[in-house]
Amino acid sequence: MKTLVKILFALLIVVTAIPSANAQSKKAIKQAKKAAEIKELIDAKNYVFQASYMYPSGGGARYLTSAYDLTVAPDTVEAYLPYWGVAYSGVGYNSSEDNGIKFRSTKFDYKTNAKKDGSYNISIKTNDTHNVTQMTLQVYENGNADLTVISMNRQQIRFNGYIKERGKPKA
Repeated sequence: MKTLVKILFALLIVVTAIPSANAQSKKAIKQAKKAAEIKELIDAKNYVFQASYMYPSGGGARYLTSAYDLTVAPDTVEAYLPYWGVAYSGVGYNSSEDNGIKFRSTKFDYKTNAKKDGSYNISIKTNDTHNVTQMTLQVYENGNADLTVISMNRQQIRFNGYIKERGKPKA
């Protein structure tokens, strides 16, 4: 009788372990697929960083309710991001053209560094804009990302969000 109980107990353990192992493999496959998609977008320089939160240097996190982004294409970098912080000089408090971090650059340096943990460190330096100097984008395997913007005329600011595929350009 004790042998029968041991066999039934072992069978019960095996039956309950199979679905969880299958679920774990499905999760691993999904994560690997997402990591491959992110790698492909970064290698092609064809993605959008969608900002969800901003972290000003002197204040707390702020949830962004509107669509703010940084679009990267092989020949263009375009930013439409809010700014909250200290501006030093040469910024337009009275001009709607110069508030926030808004620019379109066709002359920029782009460097990608893949890390051992599967994340990417991307450095973008614009050469044809008057305000934004350096941007660093840290992208993780799951598509989440952090963007740090360092400007000559403003305090540093950081954004948190995610990477997604860039939509097709409008004709």
